[in-house]
Formats: sequence, structure tokens, C-alpha cells
Amino acid sequence: MVGIVGYGVYIPRYRIKTSDIAEVWGEDSARIGKGLGVFEKSVPGPDEDVATISVEAARNAVKMADIDPVDIGAIYVGSESHPYAVKPTGTIVAEAIGCSHDMTCADFEFACKAGTAAIQTSMGLVKSKMVKLSLAIGSDTAQGRPGDALEYSAAAGGAAFIIGMKNILATIEDTVSFTTDTPDFWRREGEDFPSHGARFTGEPAYFRHVGEGARSLLKKTKTSIDDYDYFVFHMPNGKFPIAMGAELGVPPQKLEDSLVVRQIGNTYSGSAMIGLARILDIAKPGSRVFVVAYGSGAGSDAFSITVEDEIEERRGEVPTVDDYISRKTYVDYATYAKYRGKIKAM
Repeated sequence: MVGIVGYGVYIPRYRIKTSDIAEVWGEDSARIGKGLGVFEKSVPGPDEDVATISVEAARNAVKMADIDPVDIGAIYVGSESHPYAVKPTGTIVAEAIGCSHDMTCADFEFACKAGTAAIQTSMGLVKSKMVKLSLAIGSDTAQGRPGDALEYSAAAGGAAFIIGMKNILATIEDTVSFTTDTPDFWRREGEDFPSHGARFTGEPAYFRHVGEGARSLLKKTKTSIDDYDYFVFHMPNGKFPIAMGAELGVPPQKLEDSLVVRQIGNTYSGSAMIGLARILDIAKPGSRVFVVAYGSGAGSDAFSITVEDEIEERRGEVPTVDDYISRKTYVDYATYAKYRGKIKAM
């Protein structure tokens, strides 16, 4: 079997309360923000980007796995906010954590599910024995146009998962994907902020793809909702995953522990992966976890995961998701706008 042998996350220290964003843009904007179920979100500092976030998460993953980085044969970084349009982020990560030069590396892009696509690719390489270990990262410093609904949720953070076949902390039993050409969210080359289809991003996009991915995995694994202890859905905001759970018949208590979006916002490629890391931080051996990541454009990746006894021995080695959530410094809107480069000459 193939599975997770180590994982780590990183969430920037800075936070802005969504109520502070609402005060700047007025009553109509505040009404939009209030309904999203996000209370505050993480903000990358002026010296933080996808590369630095990925490096920090990867270092935590390597430490938890207790491995030599030279044994990592592949690194894939999934993001929609890579610092370079032409220059891989993955090579920066590989050099920073001390990998061998005899490895393969690439950057992935599929909106918010690029990181889980990297996990699937890593699973294939490991199971075929092309590499001993593979590192999959989902990391973003998400963009939102000033005053747009996205500004209330677009956040920063990342998670790294090392995939292997020995000393597994959590076994990935199976995975499926569901993909269509659904243009619910996009950003052309050179544009600073993405555009989205507003309400179109819900029913034909998020709910269709997450729902189809979930039902497909349940059918393939011959399991039911009752067979799982925890559920993780992509979290574009605080209300979509709850509505998705209700549609599938997931008891609210099985979803509650993954909903980190309320405290840190939507970390895009890191969203479902940080949610999964939060569950792995607290789940008992034998617990089963059902994960569905979603990426606009559009597609979903679903995973059935079982937590193994080995995880108990590795806990306490690196900061948990809750450790990063509680480590915060609030900034006002002016500082947030400065850090995110929203102030531009006319």
C-alpha cells in the first residue's frame, strides 16, 4: 500500500478580520462577506510567497517523516500563485530542503486542487517504484480584487505531504477524480486579480464536481458515509462545505474538525490539504478520512484514507495546524493592502 509518511503545514502569522474589510467597502460589500462564514483570514507578509510557504511546509513534513531529503525522488508544487510565470517553484524547494539533484520536479496548476493532483501523481510514481518517496505540496497566496467577494476569503498557506510505502502514518486506500470544462473562475496571464462567475461557481461548479467525486469514490470503494469518521471538503468559504455535507448526508460533527476556513480563509491549493492535516493531527489510529478537493475550471480529487498506528509516534515533532492558527498578529486594511500589493499608481 501507498500512503502518507510525513506531512507539514505553514500558515503566515498575519491576519485580517473580515469585519475590517467590510468597514472599508460599505454595507453592500459587508452583506456579501457576512454570508461567507469566514471570520478572519491569513495574510502573507511582504517577504512571504508560495516558495517560502512551500519550503516551510516541506521542512515540517521531512522532520515528521524522519527521512533523509536525498531519498525524495520527486517534488511537485501545486499552486495558482507561483512567484514566477517561467521558473519552477519546486526547484527552489528541493534546494532549500537538501534534496539530491538526481530527482524529478515540476510545478502543477489546477486552481485549488493542484496540490491533490500532485498527491495522485506521487502515488503513481511510488507505487510503480520509479521513486522511493515523493513530495506533494499545495500552496497559495490567493488574490482577490479590492471590494470583490473573494477579498473576504482569499488567503495564504500551504501543506506538504510525503508519499511512500514504508512507515506509513495514513494509508491512501483509493482515489478518483471528476473533471469537466466549467469556466467558473479564471485569471489570464498578466492580470493581477481573478474573475469568477459569481453564483455560477456554486451549483454547476463546486457542488456538481465535489458531489460527483464523492459519490464516485463511495461507489468504487463500496463504502458509505457511515464508514468514515471524518470528512474534508475543499473550503472556498465557510458555507459551501457544510452545504455539501448536508447534500451527501454527512453528520455535521464528522465535518466540523476540518473547517479551518473560518479562522484562516481559503488557502486555495492548500485548502483541503490543510483540512486533512488538521484531521491527521487529532485522529486516532484506525479512523477513516474521506477527502474531496476541488479546483475551478473544473475538477475534483477524492481520497479514502485510513490513519495508522505509526502516527502516534510522530506527533509532537512539528507544529500542528492549530499551532499555526493560534500564532497570529492582526493587521489593519491599509497594512493588508500594502502587503498584498493592492496599492498601485494610477
